[in-house]
Amino acid sequence: MSEATILNPVEARSRSVNVYGWVMVGVAAVAMVATLPGRTHGLGMITERLLADPQLNLSRTGYGQMNFWATLLGAFFCLGIGSCIDRFGIRRTLAVVMVGLGVVVLAMTMTSSPSILFVTIMLTRGFGQSALSVVSIAIVGKWFDRNVSFPMAVYSILMAGGFIAAALIGRNYADLDWRAFWSAMGWAVLGLAVVLTVIARDRTPSAAETSSEVGNVPGNDYTHGEAMRTPMFWVCSLSISLYGMIVAGISLFNESILVDQGFRKEVYYESLALGTGIGVVAKMCAGLLGIYWPVNRLLSVALMLLAGSLVWLTQLASYQDVVGYVIVSALAGGMLTVLFFSAWPDLYGRAHLGKIQGIAQMMTVLASAIGPLIFAQTRELAGSYHPLLWVLSACAALTAVIAWLTPSPRKQPQISGDV
Repeated sequence: MSEATILNPVEARSRSVNVYGWVMVGVAAVAMVATLPGRTHGLGMITERLLADPQLNLSRTGYGQMNFWATLLGAFFCLGIGSCIDRFGIRRTLAVVMVGLGVVVLAMTMTSSPSILFVTIMLTRGFGQSALSVVSIAIVGKWFDRNVSFPMAVYSILMAGGFIAAALIGRNYADLDWRAFWSAMGWAVLGLAVVLTVIARDRTPSAAETSSEVGNVPGNDYTHGEAMRTPMFWVCSLSISLYGMIVAGISLFNESILVDQGFRKEVYYESLALGTGIGVVAKMCAGLLGIYWPVNRLLSVALMLLAGSLVWLTQLASYQDVVGYVIVSALAGGMLTVLFFSAWPDLYGRAHLGKIQGIAQMMTVLASAIGPLIFAQTRELAGSYHPLLWVLSACAALTAVIAWLTPSPRKQPQISGDV
């Protein structure tokens, strides 16, 4: 007798959900890579070619301000997209957002007006960095109930590999006219939209999942309003937003930070390669630890590592110091990345996950937009990044202590028949 004939219908259904959940992890990773045109790294591929375009006549300062305001306004796309996920499901929301992003990217190639360019960049930020990111993150959270940290770790590793592959492909077309390159990017997003819409599914809860015997019963799920009234929501979202602000500033000026301390330019690129490898290990470790450790403890450890790495960054004297800093920084970054993806379903359930993650994503986007400005102004006023690094290290250490002391939310189960 085969194993399938032994399983009762509920067990068979549960096993089917688990298997297809891993397919959806791949869908989520590809969807996140498709956000590239709306991200700083994606736009960075065409920045110099945009500035050299005689039809647009852009200055570097003007483009920087344009990108800053486009990022801020695009962040508000995070708010409505969560409601769409919870109401209409993953599949339809994913299709609409990806088609919207592809169309906007194509429209961007047809403009010769700086004002229209600003609108299209704002929409790429909104559909890509904001809306599609929320959809991508929500996919894994919606498909996995318990031990979601490990699937999120696998998702983040696949996502990182996808971004690296896209960057390598883009490098091969560095001299292509930006309109032709961006047009190819837009058509690629539209093609992926068709493929992912065919593959993607919305999870239908089984009988076991809707019973009180399973951990994530609907009555125990938090609404976004209830989640925002718990201290852990703000501790988690503000801590990870702080990390987003720090990593955005350091990533943009990392070469300058190292050169200021006497290191050759090549050390920057070597540190990037080392950080990528360490980050993969850190994500897997965070995914496994998340099965056994509560969110507040894991968050606290990651933030203390982040605080230590910032202090280390101010004390670099040798190449070995750079290696040590990169290892600690990548460990912190890998852990915080997995936490950002996995904390929300772990803490608040799946029923209103879209709205909850949408609010958290908006906060990180806003913080990431502000980060480079703070770093640039500190360097200009103080002549060094060190004063800001010390302040940010103290902020990270303080939030680590607060995270450790903040209990995870516990909602009392709703009992059928209560008045």
